[in-house]
Order: sequence, then C-alpha cells, then structure tokens
Amino acid sequence: MAVAGNGPLTGVRVVELAGIGPGPFAAMLLADLGADVVRVDRPGGAGLAIDPASDLTNRNKRSVLIDLKADDGPEQALALVERADILIEGYRPGVAERLGVGPGECLARNPRLVYGRMTGWGQEGPLGQRAGHDIAYIAITGTLGMIGKPDEPPAVPANLVGDYAGGSLYLVVGVLAALQHARTEGGGGQVVDAAIVDGSAHLATMIHGMMAAGGWQDRRGANLLDGGCPFYGTYETADGEYMAVGALEQQFYNEFVELLGIKDEAPARKDFDRWDELRAAVAARFRTRTRAEWTAVFEGSDACVAPVLSLREAPAHPHLAARGTFVDHGGVTQPAPAPRFSATPGSVRTGPAMPGADTAAVARDWDLPGLVEPAKEGTL
Repeated sequence: MAVAGNGPLTGVRVVELAGIGPGPFAAMLLADLGADVVRVDRPGGAGLAIDPASDLTNRNKRSVLIDLKADDGPEQALALVERADILIEGYRPGVAERLGVGPGECLARNPRLVYGRMTGWGQEGPLGQRAGHDIAYIAITGTLGMIGKPDEPPAVPANLVGDYAGGSLYLVVGVLAALQHARTEGGGGQVVDAAIVDGSAHLATMIHGMMAAGGWQDRRGANLLDGGCPFYGTYETADGEYMAVGALEQQFYNEFVELLGIKDEAPARKDFDRWDELRAAVAARFRTRTRAEWTAVFEGSDACVAPVLSLREAPAHPHLAARGTFVDHGGVTQPAPAPRFSATPGSVRTGPAMPGADTAAVARDWDLPGLVEPAKEGTL
C-alpha cells in the first residue's frame, strides 16, 4: 500500500530519477509534506558512498529499480510518469533526453506533468556541460566570498547554501508553483529549470540592495551581518566553546552589555572607530566563563545570545526538545519535517527507501503491473 501521509501534499505523485545532493533532498521535502514519492533507482546505486539505510534524504519515499539504459527501461519510467504530477531529475543537461526520459517524451505522455530539473549551472550557459559542486556554484555568485573573516580564506558553509538553500528549496518552490498552474483551468505542464547559481544569487537579494544603497561593503567581515560588527558574531568561552551574539537593536544591545558585565566600560556601539576596542572587550569578557555559565546568564533575556551547539548537542536543547524539532525514527535522531501545518501535519512515516524494495507495492498502487514482470527477467 502507499506510504500514507497526512501532509498537505497527500495525493500528489512524484517520480524522482535517482541522483545525489539537492534533487533527493527536494524530493524528501515533498515526501515529508505527504507526497507519494517513488524514487527510480538505478542498478548499482546512485554514486553516493553512503549506506542506503542511512541516507535520510530518502525517508518517506518508495523505491523501484529501473535500468534506463536497458531497452525497456525508458518505457517503464514513462509509465510511471504518465501517472505522476511531478518529476524530479538532476542529470547534466541533455542526459535525460539521451536516456529517453527528457521533457519532450515525458510531457508527450503526460501534458500536465511538472518536470523539475535540478542542476548547478542550469540548462543553458557556457558552464552548462561542466562538472561542478556546491562550492563552485556559490563561488561565482559572490555568495561564498561574503562568508568568513577578512584576513582568512572564505569559510565553506558545508553544502547548505548552494545545494540545499539555493538548489533544493528553489526547486520545491518552483515545482509547487508549476503544479498550481497545471491544475488551473487552461493550465498545463511545464519544465522548471532550478539552477543552484540562480538560487544562490537570489538568496543575496537583500545584500545587493544594501550594497546599492551604500550600506554594505563588497568585502568580507566589514558589515553588519557578516561578522564585521562586534555585537553580531561568535565568541570563544573559557572552555573552548562558543556563544553567538546578535544584539543588533539598541534595546537588545543594552541588555547584552549589562548581562555581559561591560556596560560601564564598553565604547558606544555607534562609535565605528572603536569597534575593534569593543570587540576586544566582548571577547575578553566571554573568555572568563564557560559556555554553560554564559548560557545560564543570558537565559530568559532579550539580549539575543545563544550557545553554539554541535549537531549531536542540538536535539537536547530545551527549546528544540519542547517543539519536537528533532525526532527519533528507526533509532536515528533526525530533523522533523518543516514547516508545520495546523490541519495537515507532516511526519516521518518511513525510514530511507531501500533500492528496489517497493517495486511490487508501487506496481499495485499506481496500477502498473508491468513493473513487476521485468523483475522476473532480471532487468529490475
């Protein structure tokens, strides 16, 4: 039977052509929100060196095995597409077409299909056929160059800014917007070209506006929100841990310096020429106590100060625990679906889909008996 959900996308069918990175994460988001996501895995795996049982981006999905290079592979995939609302693929431009599952073939079989394409460089442009990863995509958009200290190389923000923020989230917004269009009177299917370079550039829209207005310098560590401001940054504590400070507004800053204990000695916050002196005073004071001690000092205040926690520590934070920001499923602690819905909440319903494990169930639920037959012949 289908992986029953109660999310707002319950009833939406998604075909995901297996890949790595932002495509699977986008499909996970749709699955978390209740969509019936069927991942088309290839024999031999998708190329990511991780045990499929631990790949949380495949939770809430189902998997079938189809060899798109086999003679009957494209037809099996197109049979799924014919019954789907959304397709997600993350190949280099032209690969899906060569495999026989490009937009032309898919939309011919299902004119109301939303065909979501996830790439780093986009479907067009001089770099379209080049290999790449998150770090290169955010590098050329100016986003990477914004992050880090002015006297050090740019800091690498894992693959969160490019792959997932500039990639997956924009793909999800795009396919859901296109799905709305497809379901309106006179609407139809279309292709959504989600490029990480486009999304990553778009994330910095506010910064471009500030720069145009003269309120942002085009260099690292020199601005209000990039670590250049002494009351918006991180500080080491006595035990080698860190506290994060975001006391931007005057009333929050007043509470911050009072609780920190430097109210009478700190230079005026608007005296930019003395910001280095203010930073030194804040840093020296934070080094006098441990992270736990400072956490207790700022607990319940509006000073906008928080402890910097590790991935393993975060689930135990009282606020996150109270909200259920993390959940345990199958013995694995993981982020809960987000955002939240009052009438149609999402949930973690199943663990990571194992390649090919759901072929029979999908064949039954999507009325595709042909999916089962190739398995008997060894092609699935």
